[in-house]
Amino acid sequence: MDAISGLDYPLLLADFQGEFLASIPDADPAARIPGCGDWTVRELVEHLAFVHHWAAANARAEKAEPLGEGPFDLAAHYAACATELRETLAALAPQAQGRILAHPEPTAPGPASFWRRRQVHETLIHGHDLRAAIAGKAAQGLIRAVPEVWADTVDEAVGVFYPRQVGMGRLEPLEAALRLVATDLPDPVEWVLGDSESTAGTVSGTAEGLALLLWGRASADEAGVHISGDTDQVEEILNRPIVP
Repeated sequence: MDAISGLDYPLLLADFQGEFLASIPDADPAARIPGCGDWTVRELVEHLAFVHHWAAANARAEKAEPLGEGPFDLAAHYAACATELRETLAALAPQAQGRILAHPEPTAPGPASFWRRRQVHETLIHGHDLRAAIAGKAAQGLIRAVPEVWADTVDEAVGVFYPRQVGMGRLEPLEAALRLVATDLPDPVEWVLGDSESTAGTVSGTAEGLALLLWGRASADEAGVHISGDTDQVEEILNRPIVP
């Protein structure tokens, strides 16, 4: 499927950035991010701040300037970079030529509007990460987002990240495709991950569960999904780095 139509990316970005910013004081900067190895809250906040700054530069077709060594006041640092991104995207026409994610080269010329969608999902997933650190575990429902937004997150993973991972040589093409079905939209929505004519199986569940699964933030049990088909092969596919 294509990106979910009707989503207001500028509004969503502002909402998710605002929720992320409001959550920073509730988190211990040294706390670990569940599902993200040794990554700490401080590293997460600094990462998302830099990604916003880097995306804004790419939207302007510029090279991102270094942000300094830190340590930063996390809330103030994040707020500044979040504002830079929103103001940059608001000032650029959607078809203004910037740099976008690509393959086999990491970036290529493309419309600035690419970053509206990309940064919505980056902020959504990392907002989940921050709330998971505060809660002490990953779970669904930690951040407010309607199923359509989570479905668009799945769509980006399937249509942007998977081919880019393969195109950059970070991931071998799947020997068998994987069918994904989001069951919590008015009409079930489905995707096919991979290009093989054979299918390993089907993973069905909420759009949020599927998104967290593809991003490696939840196991199949934690995501509450149902797997049918060759379960061993499906689980092996899901353990691959589909999203960088």
